[in-house]
Amino acid sequence: MVKKTGPTKKAAPSSKPSKQSSKKSNAPPAEVSSPALQSEEEQQRLLDIFSSAFSKTLTSDDFTILLQEIKQALFNREFATAFGREDYLEAYAARWSPTRALCYTTVLLSIKNHLDGILIPNKEPAREESELCQNQGEVPADENDKLEPDTGGGLESIKDLKLDSTTRNASLHMLSVGGCAAEHVAFASYIQTTSINGHLTLLDSGPWAPVVSLLESSTINPLPISKYASAARQAANLPLLEKDQLSLSFVQKDVLNLEVDSLSAQCANGKVPILLTMLFTLNELYTTAGIGKTTKFLKDLGQVLAPGSLVLVVDSPGSYSEAALGKEKKKYPMQWLLDHTLLETDTPGYSWEKLESDDSIWFRLSESLSYPIALENMRYQMHLYRLQKPI
Repeated sequence: MVKKTGPTKKAAPSSKPSKQSSKKSNAPPAEVSSPALQSEEEQQRLLDIFSSAFSKTLTSDDFTILLQEIKQALFNREFATAFGREDYLEAYAARWSPTRALCYTTVLLSIKNHLDGILIPNKEPAREESELCQNQGEVPADENDKLEPDTGGGLESIKDLKLDSTTRNASLHMLSVGGCAAEHVAFASYIQTTSINGHLTLLDSGPWAPVVSLLESSTINPLPISKYASAARQAANLPLLEKDQLSLSFVQKDVLNLEVDSLSAQCANGKVPILLTMLFTLNELYTTAGIGKTTKFLKDLGQVLAPGSLVLVVDSPGSYSEAALGKEKKKYPMQWLLDHTLLETDTPGYSWEKLESDDSIWFRLSESLSYPIALENMRYQMHLYRLQKPI
């Protein structure tokens, strides 16, 4: 049974809501919970993918020891240590990524109207699509389908979007900066729910390749079931994705060390709008690399991304997401630094529009969900930006 206790991830933040000042009332603010955009059956399917992919890790005699070592490194904000070993990453993915995958899927579904605006019709000129896929090491998507406009009316039609694979007529390109396991499964779930193709690049300095391989296998192949299962159950045991639905690549590099040309290559060379995500990553960049280097990276995004591209930032809420600046080590909230760089700094040639923002949201798990070990609820802040510049 999935247990609900508090937030998780790259440290042990307080489970108490962050304090927000109010001139009208001293009462604590009401907690906001993310909307239920997936059924429990759909969420359980994602948990089953993790339990299948990491079955050996979850039953390993070293699992508890590895978790303690990871938690200690995260508590000390020693991110390079926590995410520097393959066995650490497999243990981390088995323990903390399932909740995050469900949460990230909900976040993606909640911004579907914005994502619809950057879908690429599969009926693109063959030359341009082929060049793009070669740049990202991907296989060109099927170009025989025609893109139809979205008339579903938004989030209320999510459950009506499960179409036959032959109707997949558009592609969504996503670059995940930092993190791999939860981002991978969440993106896979999103394109399955909305019946589109996906192009996903996972960019991280850690050795995530084995984790990516395990999850890829578990998303494109039927999950193991009892050999005594009924014929009907066996027939219904379909993989999450069609084998050609997701073009996936993993790049093991530090994003802050990429030259502008290399960063551009990971961003589709600015040819098509993409979704760039930093999910529990930006504060880590500020903490480990400093404000200056991280700010330069954020400014470079305005140069290399195509007009209309979206940047999605999800991170810990409140005082945990702070970065120190100057000799006096004055602390600044991550959100303030992000807004200052994207919205308040003069950037000739482009600008950013803030589409959505929330300082604190709870993602809560249903008690009916099951996983080999206990999982917890999590709290996060979310900010979505769109790049504006001449075409």
